[in-house]
Amino acid sequence: MTEPESEREVEPQIEPEIESQIEIEPETWDDVQETFGERTVTVPSDDWLATLERAHGLGYTFFDWLSAVDEEDAGFDVFAHVAKIEGAQKATRLLIRTRIPKDKPELPSAVPIYRGANWHERETFEMFGITFTRHPNLIPLLLPDGFDGHPLRKDFVLAARVAKEWPGVKEPGEGGPSHAAPAGRATRRRMVPPGVPDGWLKPLPEDEPAKTGDGQEGGA
Repeated sequence: MTEPESEREVEPQIEPEIESQIEIEPETWDDVQETFGERTVTVPSDDWLATLERAHGLGYTFFDWLSAVDEEDAGFDVFAHVAKIEGAQKATRLLIRTRIPKDKPELPSAVPIYRGANWHERETFEMFGITFTRHPNLIPLLLPDGFDGHPLRKDFVLAARVAKEWPGVKEPGEGGPSHAAPAGRATRRRMVPPGVPDGWLKPLPEDEPAKTGDGQEGGA
């Protein structure tokens, strides 16, 4: 039995002239830089989550990566890279950046918006010590149990480079004994390996002052 025409549920139709008046949010950002076709948006940390939500609503639904950079006294820069897929061969990329202080390295988790941020936030947490509040499982991802410290912080001492000679030298006299300069040739200033504070390396034999027969340091 067919329903009477008057009882059928009819979808409302939008008149063309009314439809043309509906405003679609333009993709504009307050602080944006564009380099090689990729935009970087810088926002205050208080706007971090709202910016991610807005980006997702604008079509940036593909989550690529999240990480941080230790800017020392200035704090940590945190980045999230997302993309808008526009066909098989085209994607528009967007890099969202914020800065947080070192005395309170904390941001709200992006997992409720981008599920793919889960492991990235865990890695950033263990490598930089940045806490992502309301993360569903903020535990170490890569480091062994009991590891002390955050290896990607610039104040983290790379003990292995203190304990053994650093292979990253290029000129004689820059490194340890195996890189010593030939006899009679002036040595260059000893390079300190990245990740090792000044004063942590023991002096090389050629750096130590010469001693006289009675054990006293010689002088001019």
